[in-house]
Amino acid sequence: MLSTKQYLLPCSYMAPIEYYAYLHQFDCAIELHEYYIKQTIRSRCAIYGANGKLLLAVPKTRKSSSKTALKDIKINYDHRWQKEHWQSLMSSYRSSPFFEYYEDEMKSVLYKKYTNLVDLNIEMLSFISIKIGISNDFKFTKAYSKETEQNDLRNHKFNTIEFPRYIQVFENKHGFISNLSILDLLFNEGNNSKHYLESLKL
Repeated sequence: MLSTKQYLLPCSYMAPIEYYAYLHQFDCAIELHEYYIKQTIRSRCAIYGANGKLLLAVPKTRKSSSKTALKDIKINYDHRWQKEHWQSLMSSYRSSPFFEYYEDEMKSVLYKKYTNLVDLNIEMLSFISIKIGISNDFKFTKAYSKETEQNDLRNHKFNTIEFPRYIQVFENKHGFISNLSILDLLFNEGNNSKHYLESLKL
């Protein structure tokens, strides 16, 4: 934490780089009790594949006719989404400079059978934070509140700032793509990822 400002973040899956910049630079709490919002960073992320930006989504089991709290969203294992995500990460980043340093532990975290989406997200958040070298001592909400004294980023798009370039695996094909999943930064920049997060002006 580099500032005393307080922010409220959504609980996200392999969140974008900007998300981790807020998490590192400010005092943040993570929302667990809101209603689940589909097609957001709560259950999906974007990586850099051979054909450009590639979206990965965690399948959910929920009743479509009723609102469900995020903390109660169950992961659907009817198809092998973990294998799909891992193969996508392998094909996207196996030639990146730092992938080999993280791949065994990363695969182990991804392949655990989590019951709830928040368990997967929190485990991934902790793993990535440790590898970057930022705090994984997270604060979580105890209940839902529509109004908050914190700066509310629960519905923030996390694509609002300019990003300095770093070298990406397929940049020669599609150019620099900013603010992908934090994994894009970690696999390409390794130990420099923390410094990169600190350099972002939020």
